[in-house]
Amino acid sequence: MFKRIVLIILDGVGIGASPDAEEYGDMGAATLQHVAQTAGGLSLPHLEQLGLGHIATIKGLGEIAKPLGCWGKMAEKSPGKDSVTGHWELAGVVLDRPFTTYPGGFPEEILDAFRLETGLQPLGNVAASGTDILRELGEQHLQTGRPIIYTSSDSVLQIAAHEEVIAPEELYALCRKAEKILLPYNVCRVIARPFRGTNSKDFYRTSGRHDFPQKPPVKTLLELLQEENISTCGIGKIEDLFAGKGLTDSFVTHSNREGMSQTLQALDFVNQGLVMTNLVDFDMLYGHRLDSAGFAAALEEFDRWLPELLKKMLVDDLLIITADHGCDPTTAGTDHSREYVPLLLSSHSFVGSVNLGTRQSFADVGATIADNFQISLQSGQSFFSELIPE
Repeated sequence: MFKRIVLIILDGVGIGASPDAEEYGDMGAATLQHVAQTAGGLSLPHLEQLGLGHIATIKGLGEIAKPLGCWGKMAEKSPGKDSVTGHWELAGVVLDRPFTTYPGGFPEEILDAFRLETGLQPLGNVAASGTDILRELGEQHLQTGRPIIYTSSDSVLQIAAHEEVIAPEELYALCRKAEKILLPYNVCRVIARPFRGTNSKDFYRTSGRHDFPQKPPVKTLLELLQEENISTCGIGKIEDLFAGKGLTDSFVTHSNREGMSQTLQALDFVNQGLVMTNLVDFDMLYGHRLDSAGFAAALEEFDRWLPELLKKMLVDDLLIITADHGCDPTTAGTDHSREYVPLLLSSHSFVGSVNLGTRQSFADVGATIADNFQISLQSGQSFFSELIPE
């Protein structure tokens, strides 16, 4: 049994279109492969040593003769391709219906309820990228004080407001009101998007983003662990994605670097349990903004940091690296992509490497962690027995 498990989710780092990608308009998506191709090859020697090159053909990586870790890839069983669905499934919650999307904008009844509840007339109500909507409506927002409402192909209502017009705490209050309005509509989450700047040329989103998601419909791995007095530590946007449920400790971060630093610090006080970290820059800063070069640089920075983490881990610790969906910066549009996600595991206790194959659900990760801590999780197929030699 591993005493501690560190689960790192590389937000948006997919590894090839899922079998049902066509249903989502994502045929041909392959985030890691395309980022590597655009960069002329990736230098990821430590991920390569864990077996990343065995999962897919990635320019710059090869198949190591004797990998130091276990590897595989996972398909998402739940319908959808958003962060909440992906993280919930990793924690053992497989949805049977997708969240509702409004790619043409929200119906008037929702906007009427928002106006009535807040006394504000919103701008926008369109599907748009976060940077485009600021260029289009940011100056009008400054002039009128009206909040900007927009969505995407995901199930999300986003509210953007300049921090000097609507202070972040006031914006969060608006989002909580919107969250209640949307409950009957099965919308996944409301996101506060504060920004700054003086005009359409220099508007930028600040680090004050806050997510207000639905609560998981059943108990997640985090809650089940907590009920057994097993420590659970969320780093990054984990608290937001799980609506604050099931966490012993939680640390908000604003970048991959902060997330990696907090992960190291968590190992100083989590003596037994799960550390779950989301590294959001791949998705937020590079995937959605179609920045392949930045994406590649962030991957290489993460790879350079890995030895520091592995050095701090003990012989009875386990590291799991995976993702929640794809966000291919080379495909049309700026939305997430329905992809397989990589699965890499490392422990100083490993005596060999194992090909874990193609898993049929992200919940296999949750089932494996549950198996390790001897608790029951309804979803997923554990691969715990494959990690521990007879």
